[in-house]
Amino acid sequence: MVAHNKAETAESSSVTSRALSVLSAFENSPGALSVARISQRSGLPLSTTYRLVHELEEWGGLDKTSDGKYQVGMRIWELGQLAGRRLRDRAHPFLQDLFDLTHENVHMAVREGTQTLYTDKIYGSRKVPLISRVGGRLPLHATAVGRVLLAAQPEWFIEAYFERELETPTPKTVVDPEILRAEIDEVQRTGYSITIEQMRVGQFSLALPVIVEGQTIAAVGMVLDKAKIGEVRRLMPLLRGTVESIQSSMSGRAIR
Repeated sequence: MVAHNKAETAESSSVTSRALSVLSAFENSPGALSVARISQRSGLPLSTTYRLVHELEEWGGLDKTSDGKYQVGMRIWELGQLAGRRLRDRAHPFLQDLFDLTHENVHMAVREGTQTLYTDKIYGSRKVPLISRVGGRLPLHATAVGRVLLAAQPEWFIEAYFERELETPTPKTVVDPEILRAEIDEVQRTGYSITIEQMRVGQFSLALPVIVEGQTIAAVGMVLDKAKIGEVRRLMPLLRGTVESIQSSMSGRAIR
């Protein structure tokens, strides 16, 4: 009986891991994928991929497009909205206020492994184009919010991060470990981060950490055209006020 249960558990785990591999194939995908492409990206046999894709479609995890390809289904999106919902719900009104005051792109992110995971953003159609998207991930070292989150990590994590092969989204992205170490030290000293043309040429960003009970739980940032870099002194107090409001809300304190 025990052996039978162990076999069932192993089989269940195997099926689960395969289904997750199918869903993981859509990470960083620009659009819908064919079954063959899903098979290639997941590393699963084509026959297994066909079966799992069909089962996920029936469950609502994948949707079939008019050209026969697949995209992540609404049911996955609905479940994803539950993750970090308290933080997002508490922070969103303050992010909206910041956007209304500045009319500049605003976003919030958390750390997910070695990446910046964007949980919310507010932007105008006439503003500089954003690479980030809600649910999207970008390298920690190449974004202002990412550097704020990286600076809050234990020393061993920071050192291990610099030992990786670091992504270079633009020709100006800093990947030299010694220079990055100095820049992260500066973030730790000042409590904020400003990056220039690290993710996209012609843009700069600034960010502050959201600290609750001594822990950095998120970062709030703004992305602007590089020509506006002289406005940092005006924008920083507004960004800081937004972060303080989020921190008060998350801590249950009255917002002044």
